[in-house]
Amino acid sequence: MRNKIMAVLFASVLSVTTLAGCGSQPTAPAGGASDTGAAQTAQTDTAKADATTADAPAASAGKQTDGKNLPELTTEPMTITLWDISTEDPNKSISEGAVARFMADYPNITINQVHQQNDNYKQQLVVAMSSGQCPNIYCHWGGGPMAEYYKSGFANDITDMYAKYDHPEFVDAAVAQSTYDGKMLAIPFSGLTGCDIFYNKTIFAQLGIEVPTTIDELEAVCEKLKENGIIPFSLANASKWTGSMYYMYLVARHSGNAEFDAAYTQENGGSFTSPAFIYAGTKIQDWVKKGYFPDGVNSLSADDNQDRALLYDGSAAMMLHGSWQVGGIKADNEEWYNENIGVFRFPEDTEAKAAGVPQNVEIGTAIGMGLTFNCFKEDGSVDQDMLDACYVLATQYFNDDTYNAAQVAAGTVPSIKGFNENIEDPNNKYIIDEFFKASNVQLWYDQYLPASVTEVHKNCMTELFGLEKTPEEIGQEQDAAMQKALAE
Repeated sequence: MRNKIMAVLFASVLSVTTLAGCGSQPTAPAGGASDTGAAQTAQTDTAKADATTADAPAASAGKQTDGKNLPELTTEPMTITLWDISTEDPNKSISEGAVARFMADYPNITINQVHQQNDNYKQQLVVAMSSGQCPNIYCHWGGGPMAEYYKSGFANDITDMYAKYDHPEFVDAAVAQSTYDGKMLAIPFSGLTGCDIFYNKTIFAQLGIEVPTTIDELEAVCEKLKENGIIPFSLANASKWTGSMYYMYLVARHSGNAEFDAAYTQENGGSFTSPAFIYAGTKIQDWVKKGYFPDGVNSLSADDNQDRALLYDGSAAMMLHGSWQVGGIKADNEEWYNENIGVFRFPEDTEAKAAGVPQNVEIGTAIGMGLTFNCFKEDGSVDQDMLDACYVLATQYFNDDTYNAAQVAAGTVPSIKGFNENIEDPNNKYIIDEFFKASNVQLWYDQYLPASVTEVHKNCMTELFGLEKTPEEIGQEQDAAMQKALAE
């Protein structure tokens, strides 16, 4: 039965050449548009808890699970394979530290940690599942793919364990995004992630540019930058999801979430050719023609940080991206970051605002990423000893004080209540404050949409930024894919 179900997933996913995830973050509840909207609304109501200290403790003596209500782990030798996408510091060192602490406390358990490249990760994971080599723990962004992993038999239902055993007090929205059909399927481990525009405040100051608050003002800023030989936006769209961020924000500013939700269900006239999508696509292509993006934008790689490189050498002045860039840029050169980088929210659509469209939708996620467990025996029954070990690793080591302190230092806010109140970095504080002020946090389309539609959407972003097809044509492509997914 497991192989038959997976055949459907492989047929839709492996038909594309490259699969990519969003940054090092994004996700969505997998229950559909209405469930997602409810979960995202919860994100604006979850951060008023008591502050939690982020100071790293001294080296612990004995097991970190002592005195906690957790499963007793086996003393027999065991090897667990873990896949993540932490290929670069600081995340690489932070995740490896969590694994090292666990193995020091449980020397009979070996964690085989494999770091995968982000852009190929989904494809590698699905191929591993199809060949019977699925890792015992794997990271993902939730959403439709998480639901498919579960329905295909490669995700343990940990609902009962989560209710029985200790775990961090995750914000409600992170729990919602780790859940599908009422079942807890993942443990959050990355953090809250907003998406805003990073900019070189030194360049802005030199040219006398004020931070724009409307899209019209943003376009005026772009023209001023161009006049001075500076690329307005640094964008590396080879990964496709990077261009999607512009598309998502323009849709959200023009219609809130109404038109996207309708397109998702394809009901009551909902379509990816509705006015907000045509507006977004037309605006992007106008910006491409005006030179607001780098030449060869579809060939530049975000995984290779080619977008950041354009910021570093002063070639570009702005970059729409996820808040994980705070940690990444600081890790590259903290002094340069502190001197040059500011951040502002995506500007408002004045005409839409005048018509009553809410302008405080943010793009982002409450989960960051989740860890899901694939602990089954040859006969399909649950390997409880391995599942217990995975649960302890994910809840007590990937979310312990040391891990969380390192996350905060790297610019990531853990999805645990209270941490949003302890942010010192001004840019990260701004992003998270906007996150919690949002009327709704729209999940990245490439995680919200069904897997088959995700790939069509990302290919459409290549066609859009490459001026290969019109906004109407890519809207029709996405409609057809959505209708097919709904029928299946």
